[in-house]
Amino acid sequence: MRTLRVAALAAGVLLAVSQMVPAQAVGRHGPSYEWKLTPPGSASQFRGLAAVDRDTAWIAGTAGQVLLTTDGGEKWTNVSPPGAEALQFRDIEAFDARRAVAMTIGNGEDSRIYRTVNGGKTWTETFRNTEPTAFYDCLDFNGSHGLALSDPVDGKFRIASSVDGGKSWKVLPNAGMPAALEGEFAFAASGTCLVAGPGRTAWFATGGGDRPRVFRTNDGGVHWKATDSPMASGAAAGIFSLAFRGPLFGVAVGGDFLKPTEAVDAASVTYDGGRSWKLVPADKAPKGYRSGSAFVPWSPATVVAVGPSGSDVSLDGGRSWTQFYDGSFDSVECAGHGIRAGCWASGAKGAVGKLVPKH
Repeated sequence: MRTLRVAALAAGVLLAVSQMVPAQAVGRHGPSYEWKLTPPGSASQFRGLAAVDRDTAWIAGTAGQVLLTTDGGEKWTNVSPPGAEALQFRDIEAFDARRAVAMTIGNGEDSRIYRTVNGGKTWTETFRNTEPTAFYDCLDFNGSHGLALSDPVDGKFRIASSVDGGKSWKVLPNAGMPAALEGEFAFAASGTCLVAGPGRTAWFATGGGDRPRVFRTNDGGVHWKATDSPMASGAAAGIFSLAFRGPLFGVAVGGDFLKPTEAVDAASVTYDGGRSWKLVPADKAPKGYRSGSAFVPWSPATVVAVGPSGSDVSLDGGRSWTQFYDGSFDSVECAGHGIRAGCWASGAKGAVGKLVPKH
């Protein structure tokens, strides 16, 4: 079943990509933005994205490809792990230009985690899933502590944990994980279905069941509590991406990946760390399915969301959104401080861009 969901996701995205048009900024009530395209010279679909700052970013995608830039996207270097050509990378997290952890997805042993400490010159496989029914979707780090999320195994979501920056991983006991709903799973769409927060806090989001949910942990993934979301859910719908600014303030975006230009109950916000969520009204929400989201470093309440039918910006913490780009991206991530801060986006057919103010 999961293989079919992945195929359907790819088909839906490719349909929207065929309608790609140049960037168009709006921003009527504040700063306006646009994407400066920095194509890497590859036709792979890059759902894995790790921003380090305005100059350095990693992208990971189909055909086992991992690329790195350290000059703002002027040049991309192929640093793919050898022997991974048949695998699909769906997430990558980077600590700097030398250290990164990348994850491939798939049933059974196709779900793997690789680590580099020398800018991709060499990679070490640090985790390979041996549970045939597990399917890992995304991972995230807070410092050296990392979590990786799998779809349910024996009726519960599965968590792998690392305490050494991805050098080693341990599957955690599931006694503290609530039971999954019928048909519930997470979306391996942009690497942001799971987010690591401050301390030992983390969240992950779901769909596929009769309602989407957000799970929250305060102890590094051992115990979780699930909160129902007011967003829509279904066989191909739910929450695809979470973004948090600190321990309390967060946004969720999603929709139905088979209907990329439609958005029904597809965005929500939280002010209490995910314990409750407030739906964004349809007239203020993104107008299409969105697969990735991120807070920008230079503004406390500015959020960017991306998807196959466009990109949106919110200047009020996710309560209202304005579309500024009609092209396709799958993932967005921001990082860095001060003048070094930067936001990147990546997606199908080698699409990569940097967020810049529109002049």
